[in-house]
Amino acid sequence: MEDLSRKILVVDDEDRIRRLLRMYLEKEGYEIDEAEDGEAALTMAIENDYALILLDVMLPGIDGTEVCARLRAEKSTPVIMLTAKGEETNRVQGFEAGADDYVSKPFSPREVIYRVKAILRRSSATAFLSKATSGSGNDIVFPNLMIEHDAHRVSAGGQEVGLTPKEYELLHYLAVSPDKVFSREQLLKDVWNYEFFGDLRTVDTHVKRLREKLNKVSPEAAAMITTVWGVGYKLEVAK
Repeated sequence: MEDLSRKILVVDDEDRIRRLLRMYLEKEGYEIDEAEDGEAALTMAIENDYALILLDVMLPGIDGTEVCARLRAEKSTPVIMLTAKGEETNRVQGFEAGADDYVSKPFSPREVIYRVKAILRRSSATAFLSKATSGSGNDIVFPNLMIEHDAHRVSAGGQEVGLTPKEYELLHYLAVSPDKVFSREQLLKDVWNYEFFGDLRTVDTHVKRLREKLNKVSPEAAAMITTVWGVGYKLEVAK
């Protein structure tokens, strides 16, 4: 991970916020591009390979949630949404669109830096990130699914699967305890770190997206993620 791992797109229609984020991120050694509306942001995000995108929800033209949803059809670039304080509905929609995290405005620049670094640390190996080889004891191997944790790389049916950081975390969390059933509330708490965050559709949406990605290369791997009706989800391993 060389230059591309330091390249971040900052999207906000307020020049003051873009300047503030640029100043703090550049101090940490990141290379910054900027966009002030949804259409420009989507074009830049698709045409360029960013390590991460900081994306405001309220944008002129296409809003941030729609930008994130359209981007997810093309790429797995990590996305942190910027939302006005108290806009819980926007946060829910952002997670359902595929966002990996959110920061509420007004925000502390130090919190933004912390969240950026945290996501980049656990960012999945995607088409534009270099893929380090991994053969460590942290690997999880099933007949149709392999998770190389140090490289954050997932293979199903012998083919690599590009996942967002949150999709990867969800899959890894389930795979660490195969056949154990986890409630949606527990997954929200442990994977999303939101004890207070009450919209369980966030979990359902990510499970659906994860299954769809696995199914493209291995229906057998996709079928391992099992719904336990009225309870939650588990990663089922064939006996």
